Amino acid sequence: MNRRRLLKTAFCSSVALGLNLRGRAATPADTGKGNLELMAIGDFGSANEPQWSVARAINRYVKALPTPPHGMLMLGDNFYGGGMGSVTSKRWQTGFEDCYPKEAFPGPCWAILGNHDYAETAGQEQAELDYAKRPEGTRWTMPGKYYRVDLPNKEYPKVTLLMIDTDFESINRRIHPGLGDKRPIWISKEDQKAQMDWLVKELQSKRAPFTIMIGHHPVYSNGPHSDTPELVKELGPLMEKHGVHLYLCGHDHDLQHLELQGLKTSFVISGGGGQRVTDVHEDHHAEFAQAVYGFSHLTVTDEKLTLRHIDANGKLVHAFEKTPDYKWKVV
Repeated sequence: MNRRRLLKTAFCSSVALGLNLRGRAATPADTGKGNLELMAIGDFGSANEPQWSVARAINRYVKALPTPPHGMLMLGDNFYGGGMGSVTSKRWQTGFEDCYPKEAFPGPCWAILGNHDYAETAGQEQAELDYAKRPEGTRWTMPGKYYRVDLPNKEYPKVTLLMIDTDFESINRRIHPGLGDKRPIWISKEDQKAQMDWLVKELQSKRAPFTIMIGHHPVYSNGPHSDTPELVKELGPLMEKHGVHLYLCGHDHDLQHLELQGLKTSFVISGGGGQRVTDVHEDHHAEFAQAVYGFSHLTVTDEKLTLRHIDANGKLVHAFEKTPDYKWKVV
């Protein structure tokens, strides 16, 4: 298989966000009212200008769609920098409600936890769970540390989303050495086992034509964190056995699309939502890997799943399609 030269463009300032050398304008021409439209963004909660730059880009982008997106997938590391130990933190307004406003995203914002959601502030992970339960309501949707969503409905779903917590103790100890000696910054072993039992049950159940598993840490990655051995061991065989079409994550601050020879699952990273981007390397053949701020747009029909990577200028930098029988092509 011929290797594509990886694109290694580091966008490290708001000035660099204004540059675009390769992208073309993203257009919603192949979207429509009969499609399921989802946005995805990871590692966004920096509270700095890059988060707002990406937020402005995604807000402009969704306004050009024929209909508002059905919802947004928030891939973890939702808030960096501390101060998020309760549901009354001001950053709920500035870092979520204002950044991704209701008029642009009227649907649910399905969120999962990342390592920084455990590590930044004691109790932050619980605050994120509690915010979803506010009696006055919110689009922030996190019914548990792991959960299933069938869209557009349970009766006739086009896609099954399996939202999981990949913050295993061994993973987060490696990422935050020493911090775990002061307090747990991971899912408990009891919850981790319960999650795996639940995941096997869900994968064995009736699902939509497409299944997407969504976690924070990559299974495979050409980013600085590289592959996650625990997830290769725990999730890899399950996804192959049960035919998961896409594993979507963040953690590495870039945009990637990997297809590993012989595997049914496509591996996509969308971690360019606002935290400082990090460079990519070439551990695996990559259909696409670029150190750039941006987000992702998923369109699901009965016949195909399309994923687009969009940069902070609103430019389409990569897209591919996949069918229910696991055939895929770059478009």
